[in-house]
Amino acid sequence: MNATVARLTVRGLLGRRRALLLLVLPLVLVGMAAVVRVVAGADDGTAVGLVGGFGLGTIVPLVALLAGTGSIGPEIDDGSIVYLLSKPISRFTILVSKLATAVVVALALGALPLAAAMLVLADSPGALVVPYLLGAAAACTAYAALFLCLAVVTRNAVIVGLLYAIVWETTVAGFVPGAQNLSVRQWSLGLTEALLGADADRFGVTAAVAASTGGALLVALTVAATYHGARRLQTLPLTSAE
Repeated sequence: MNATVARLTVRGLLGRRRALLLLVLPLVLVGMAAVVRVVAGADDGTAVGLVGGFGLGTIVPLVALLAGTGSIGPEIDDGSIVYLLSKPISRFTILVSKLATAVVVALALGALPLAAAMLVLADSPGALVVPYLLGAAAACTAYAALFLCLAVVTRNAVIVGLLYAIVWETTVAGFVPGAQNLSVRQWSLGLTEALLGADADRFGVTAAVAASTGGALLVALTVAATYHGARRLQTLPLTSAE
């Protein structure tokens, strides 16, 4: 972890137009929760549907996509990455520093707003907020690693990531039973269900995979994406980004 790389990454993320989207997305989720609370009142079922469905299935991956790709993608696209790669800092350290920054941003603008929306809308926030916060945090970490790796591998990372987030996570994995086993949302929902314990049935929270399987797959995805991204960055010639 390199503090200078992390600081420059934060400056790049918050100084670009994507910063507006990073702020708008969580506001949309919390705003929707507030509107539903005013119109229909607090309700656990509605909160689980909105936060667990729209929040965990759409807002979290989109925020992680913007944070993950934005932490390194623009530097590769405009060629400025060569100045960083030419410094006496290992490329693995560069990638891990950028990943750590992307994860922190995703947690702050993805997981925390999801917990806030649950706090606003749920009738039993004491039982729901922490399990959903921890599940969303696990999803944010895995998504950030995946999308950062995509940004190193391809210049079309945003498009590929959008297709994955919208087509796979929201549509295919949301309705096709077999595909749910390969869904980051379902993996993190498995952790949420386990943390809810006996209350999971009462709140109607059911994941397609067990917590042990989901947790192992989240860790495997995070480690594999980090490793592959670091390997690709290590083989990136300084002239390739010019």
